[in-house]
Amino acid sequence: MRRNDPRVVELDLVEHAPLPATSTEIIETLAPLVTPERMERFREVAAGRLASVAPVLESIADPHNASAILRSADAFGVQRVHIIPAPSGFHVSRPISKNAHRWLELKRHDAAEACADALEADGYRIYVASMEGTVTPRELSRESKVAVVFGNEHSGPSPAMRARAAGTYAIPMSGFVESLNVSVAAAITLQALTQDRPGELDDPAQAELIARWLLNTVRDGERVVRAQLGLPIPDTRYAAREGAGAAER
Repeated sequence: MRRNDPRVVELDLVEHAPLPATSTEIIETLAPLVTPERMERFREVAAGRLASVAPVLESIADPHNASAILRSADAFGVQRVHIIPAPSGFHVSRPISKNAHRWLELKRHDAAEACADALEADGYRIYVASMEGTVTPRELSRESKVAVVFGNEHSGPSPAMRARAAGTYAIPMSGFVESLNVSVAAAITLQALTQDRPGELDDPAQAELIARWLLNTVRDGERVVRAQLGLPIPDTRYAAREGAGAAER
């Protein structure tokens, strides 16, 4: 998919803005403005979110692939996706992603080394895909905290990221082809890594997620919260209005 396709948007990968009030205050204020079914869905999804699986998208060039991987991450309960943008930026396709980026936290890193430093500091073991991989995704699922790197469609993970990896993995295949499209490989990998992991976020973390999703769902959610609580209303809208962890240019 070409980046000049009108359905493609570039994301500014920004850190979460501080919440304008406590999670409890936001939920109490905005929950009545969505349907009970929507609130129940928020609670169910938050309760199932995982923190121990960390997908890394390194220099993904095709918006179709980037979008499909984000969609898989959301579908399989992953909350944070680490992104090392390509030189051209990080682009997604709305029809493919189904706006999955609105529900995820997208963590930007400017280089492979910085990404690896952050992951290792948080206790993750890093693996990259390789046809000579020594383990399968199913075996990787035994790691307590695992980061899997999905590299550029043509060159794969960078040498710098390969140098920092704890190992390599391969998806078992029995046909003539020796590789898969990166988005397909990501979906298979994430399904294997997450299927036996229950939700891992504690109650405060789940409440913060729900609060952010409400702010991201209710029109002018921050202004509603500030007006209800008697807080100052800034001129600029809450950053998360454009998507949890990501704003569209």
